[in-house]
Amino acid sequence: MKKSILLIITALFLQTTFGQSTYILCGKLIDTKSGKITSKKTILVQGNKITKVFDGYIMPKSKTAKTIDLRDKVVMPGLIDMHVHIEHEYDKKTRIKKYILNEADIAYNSVKFAELTLQNGFTTVRDLGGSGVNISLRNAINAGKIPGPRVFTAGKSLATTGGHADPTNGSSRKLIGNPGPKEGVVNSVEDAKKAVRQRYKNGADCIKITATGGVLSVAKSGDNPQFTLEEIKAICETAKDYGMHVAAHAHGDEGMQRAIIGGVKTIEHGTYMSNKTMELMKKHNAYLVPTITAGKEVAEKAQVKGFYPDIVVPKALAVGPQIQGTFARAYKKGVGIAFGTDAGVFKHGYNGKEFGYMVEAGMPAIETIQSATITNAMLLKMENEIGQIQKGFFADIIAVNEDPTKNISTMENVVFVMKNGIVYKKKE
Repeated sequence: MKKSILLIITALFLQTTFGQSTYILCGKLIDTKSGKITSKKTILVQGNKITKVFDGYIMPKSKTAKTIDLRDKVVMPGLIDMHVHIEHEYDKKTRIKKYILNEADIAYNSVKFAELTLQNGFTTVRDLGGSGVNISLRNAINAGKIPGPRVFTAGKSLATTGGHADPTNGSSRKLIGNPGPKEGVVNSVEDAKKAVRQRYKNGADCIKITATGGVLSVAKSGDNPQFTLEEIKAICETAKDYGMHVAAHAHGDEGMQRAIIGGVKTIEHGTYMSNKTMELMKKHNAYLVPTITAGKEVAEKAQVKGFYPDIVVPKALAVGPQIQGTFARAYKKGVGIAFGTDAGVFKHGYNGKEFGYMVEAGMPAIETIQSATITNAMLLKMENEIGQIQKGFFADIIAVNEDPTKNISTMENVVFVMKNGIVYKKKE
């Protein structure tokens, strides 16, 4: 009894000290740090921060305080996707769109994609490559002009001439030109340094390189190494000087090994990763971002006549089915796993499907959620601000209908979303 009175007094003190309060009553609450699920908790939100997590249900006494009743839901921190492309969504017309869409068109499209991502429980994302509109989109979201997740973006990805992120691949010779570091094309150590500095100047938060060929680029190889080790080291060392980490798109094993030795923090996809490369990742504390959903999508769409250019189809059929199996081996081997989907290769808003594929491959449900919260928060150097429901953290809070450790598909149906203390989706 005395404990309950003390809790109420504490809550009232916080309310009068910080202004209007929001009390969120949680039937179940996932503690992402411990991996445990607790029952009957109340989260007190003041402004954009969590100020207290109470045992039991605490009902506010003040008429100005708000109550959100989630007593029949499972509550957890907002999710973090470490691999999205928020500017676009692949379809049959993607190739022609890059010649007919203006930056304004891309920007208007991205507003919808950002909102869909947030509505499905992803309150933070890492955007790994676009035209540069992704930087302006981040700024607009941060300024409160449009709804969307907290965005950490690489701006324009870095590639070699003809590499996976060369923006002129597949173009008419009249349009190819000679893109360089400003456009994100690197062919020397000096180019590498300049390209990173240009990304910093443009406002990027991190660096993305395409260490190997890719599936959807209009080029023959999907897995050949495309940077020298010296170029990768120059990119990583320069990025470190500017406070940025480096992510590496990589399907082929040799390109992965160069990337890991060169200093990248995350390997995206990792399709043909060998046991040797897995050991290298553990040694260098690098993380795998699996993107299983994207692998499933490209394998499926490659069977639809005309969906991809002919040169893409054999790569999609070969690479897509491999990604989930590689993830399973890497997880069992003890490689660090960071949740990421490659949304944009498939429709935005379906990021939650990745949880089911990860569980299907052998990762326990609670660990998949931890990979999408505390692991990713750590990689973004936000481990004391996002990824947990704790005092002092941003009020990024979501809810689902069922216990995901019993039914992981519930992660595809987020029914409540709060980001920075603002409710963007209410339970029905």
